[in-house]
Amino acid sequence: MNRSPLSQTLLDRLLTYVAVDTMSDPHIIDKRPTTDGQLELLQMLQHELNEMGLDDITFDPNGYLIARIPANAPKGSNIPTIGFMAHVDVADDVMGNGVKPRVIDSYDGKDITLNAEYGILVTDNPELSKYIGETLVVTDGTTLLGGDDKAGVAILMSLAERLVKSDSMVHGEVELIFTSDEETGGGMDAFDVSLLRSRCCYTVDGNKQGEVEAECFNAATVEVDFMGIPYHLGAARGRMVNSVSMAVSFIASLPRNESPEATDGRYGYYCAEEIEGTSAHTHLTIYVRDFELDGLNRRIGTLESLATTTEKLFPGGSVKVSHKIVYQNMYEAIKKDPKIMDAIWAAADKLGLKLEEKIIRGGTDGARLAQMGIPAPNLFTGSHNLHSRFEWVALPAMERSALLVEQIVAFWAGAVS
Repeated sequence: MNRSPLSQTLLDRLLTYVAVDTMSDPHIIDKRPTTDGQLELLQMLQHELNEMGLDDITFDPNGYLIARIPANAPKGSNIPTIGFMAHVDVADDVMGNGVKPRVIDSYDGKDITLNAEYGILVTDNPELSKYIGETLVVTDGTTLLGGDDKAGVAILMSLAERLVKSDSMVHGEVELIFTSDEETGGGMDAFDVSLLRSRCCYTVDGNKQGEVEAECFNAATVEVDFMGIPYHLGAARGRMVNSVSMAVSFIASLPRNESPEATDGRYGYYCAEEIEGTSAHTHLTIYVRDFELDGLNRRIGTLESLATTTEKLFPGGSVKVSHKIVYQNMYEAIKKDPKIMDAIWAAADKLGLKLEEKIIRGGTDGARLAQMGIPAPNLFTGSHNLHSRFEWVALPAMERSALLVEQIVAFWAGAVS
């Protein structure tokens, strides 16, 4: 199949990067990055960037890589430094290591068989109809693919190559930031924002073609510990307090109509994500999400009140609640500088590309970066069915994302208006 040079390099890079085992581990809290494969990929990217001729590169063993593409504009042009960000880890919702991608050339518009058990159905994936005759990348049905966010990594590495090899486009300094452990929510915990010079940053970590995201959840992780009183079961009456029963009662009291499976749009939720324990001690992790910070705090307060109620229902038992704000709604930072979004719309107009602004029922490293003072909206990558064995990436959408990123660079240099 004939492909443009950009399309071919995007495909080659995606296939190379997804083959590196970079699944992060949310259960590890004392190591960054949480898995060694992430460092392997970061070091691979550093080597590629060095081979392109870039030498202003910072590698942080905590799991970060920052590379600067020098400006080629005349001195005194006063073009701000602009950043672009992608993360190298993949989620653990299904197995994220041992990925075996498959390229589908000239997609025929039919259901896609992944293996004897699983397939991607057209009825569940209406976007497939837009790519008949085009190139798709899918899994073999045993793992996720890793387009989230290795499609973004491939896009940014291809951007670097194009800017370095050609002086046909005048541009200012461009910072590329590659992070790790984004999927754990702790990927930016050790990031030194003082290393950056960017006025703003664009994360390339989105979904289907045309989606642009400037608003995300406020997110908190709530840890709940239930302490019971264990006793021999044969003599437990009036003495035993079962912490497992306490946790079950607590979870059953969460409003079912405010769960992830019952909400969409701008509605927040409580999600009992993980539970482990015995009659003596049970630990529960709850994810709390809300688009309004006041709403997030209200939800945390609800869980604290529920803990008190649970203690009254189970005399002698105790409940301890702690929480951590994982990220905040990035729109609060973005709205202070309208030019950041203007650059996206102007770049899309230049390409004749239709965009749609969406909200993220989740978050990105850009949300954490926005809290650190650098606004960071999110751009599409052409990935679909993220975090699942049914994941697929549309190569034409990846190419359009790469071109959009390139035109955003041109906008900040004054070449697009």
